[in-house]
Amino acid sequence: MPLGLSFHPAPTLLLRPITSSAHLAISSPQPRSWSSISRAAAAAADSTMAAGSVRVAAAQMTSINDLAANFATCSRLVQEAASAGAKLLCFPESFSFIGANDGDSVKIAEPLDGPIMQQYQSLARESKIWLSLGGFQEKGSEEAHICNTHVVIDEAGNIRSTYRKIHLFDVDVPGGRSYKESSFTEPGKDIVALDSPVGRLGLTVCYDLRFPELYQQLRFQHEAQVLLVPAAFTKITGQAHWEILLRARAIETQCYVIAAAQAGKHNDKRESYGDTLIIDPWGTVVGRLPDRVSTGIAVADIDLSLVDSVRTKMPIAKHRMPFDFWRPASL
Repeated sequence: MPLGLSFHPAPTLLLRPITSSAHLAISSPQPRSWSSISRAAAAAADSTMAAGSVRVAAAQMTSINDLAANFATCSRLVQEAASAGAKLLCFPESFSFIGANDGDSVKIAEPLDGPIMQQYQSLARESKIWLSLGGFQEKGSEEAHICNTHVVIDEAGNIRSTYRKIHLFDVDVPGGRSYKESSFTEPGKDIVALDSPVGRLGLTVCYDLRFPELYQQLRFQHEAQVLLVPAAFTKITGQAHWEILLRARAIETQCYVIAAAQAGKHNDKRESYGDTLIIDPWGTVVGRLPDRVSTGIAVADIDLSLVDSVRTKMPIAKHRMPFDFWRPASL
């Protein structure tokens, strides 16, 4: 029997203008675009965050093969997220570097205690904000390979957890180029979740999104409430599947999903779809930039009581059956 569920109050739009060509969109609970708003009005809107909720942000950017330029962009977005009151800012896969050739990532790769990551740790500490750095080029176990590592840093600049991407993108994109991430990346083996000020986080990276069993594990075995999906989806696959897959993961796990995306042309060979999204556990998009390929942040307020409400009214955790319950009928 279908349930008539109603979870959202009337939408409140929160916006803040920023300098440069970047954009910031704050929404609670439904995303909208805007043309202009005064700083005074934006400050007043910020004060309307619902009691019991916590603000999160997701970045959208176009990384290039310049570590310093990418760090400057990330620094600016961190400042905007902190000013908006976000407790967590999520960056997309390959936030610090996207090379023109596959081998470029191997050349610039560093261990987690190297100077690149130390810069981002300082950034978190200075702005007193948690950072999700999805898709860092970490040195692998041997020289020819890296790990595609999702790093979570707390507001004191400490690395709280790391997840190494399990599913590697070895794909011939229809109508596009061929990718073979495994040629320079070693796969991870461990499923990772951790507690944070915005709830219990489940860590994934990009192509993992196509493997729902990982998200089922994060929800039902690791008790995740918020799933992080930093990504650099291709333009072709993003147009076809990006939002559909993200909303499906949110609905089937009854979790918030925060999906920070690379956007636009990185070089002559590579273009990313963009469309950074924040989705609630009912599958509703609650945070989105007005421009799919612009640089900026989407911001939304997470209310973990909504997670509890959705899970109580549709108790799929109680209704799940073990896979070995279904056995083929005897012939």
